[in-house]
Amino acid sequence: MIGRLVSRLFGRRPAAGIPDDLWHAVRAELDFLDWLSADEWQRLRALVGRFLEEKEFAATGGLELDDRMKLSIAVQGCLPILNLGLDWYAGWVGIVVYPAEFVIPRSVVDEDGVVHEYDEIAAGEAWGGGPLLVSWQDVEMAGDGYNVVIHEFAHKLDMINGEADGLPPLHPGMSPADWEAAMAAAYDDFCERVDAGEDTAIDPYAAESPGEFFAVLAEAFFETPRTLRDEYPAVYAQLAAFFRLDPLPAAGG
Repeated sequence: MIGRLVSRLFGRRPAAGIPDDLWHAVRAELDFLDWLSADEWQRLRALVGRFLEEKEFAATGGLELDDRMKLSIAVQGCLPILNLGLDWYAGWVGIVVYPAEFVIPRSVVDEDGVVHEYDEIAAGEAWGGGPLLVSWQDVEMAGDGYNVVIHEFAHKLDMINGEADGLPPLHPGMSPADWEAAMAAAYDDFCERVDAGEDTAIDPYAAESPGEFFAVLAEAFFETPRTLRDEYPAVYAQLAAFFRLDPLPAAGG
């Protein structure tokens, strides 16, 4: 009883505390995940339960964060590690949820050593070794190739071996050379298309950097997999190998 009370005070919920009605309500809201099999849903629910035991949610900006909102974020955040395991999210605990986009102060030093400070409007942010920040308004936009939760959790995976540079730690048997070749060719092509003003099916924000390219394509992999496979089949194959998951067979190929 005391452990359950402490868990609730610190924004955690034990695995056994996910009520069936809440689980099914959130699952119905995330209909873009209908390609998951019954077994995958069952395993995802168990993984989400353990995730909620380990992570701490906090709301800011006057947002009233309820269990449905936490569960929705947890389900989407655990999807990329469904076949990897919770250890891939080790080393950090905090998830901060804003009501909408938020301001992050930035500071950069140019080539002449001059410091430039500015404010950036963000829908999400992942800090290496620190918390993950998301806008609830943007969380609710999930479902058509845009998913701020998957995006930021992909950055967390990318940061395991250093900066978010688009090269997460690959599994044994995966070739770093093959990964880099597929990603670099697709990234160069995509940047050329964006620079030419093409209205791309994939979010043009992917052209910002190789790290953002990986995170945006992770969104597409889980939400619009057919589009990603049609656009960049070599990248799709690498992501399927990395996530150890292929959304398309269950979605009809």
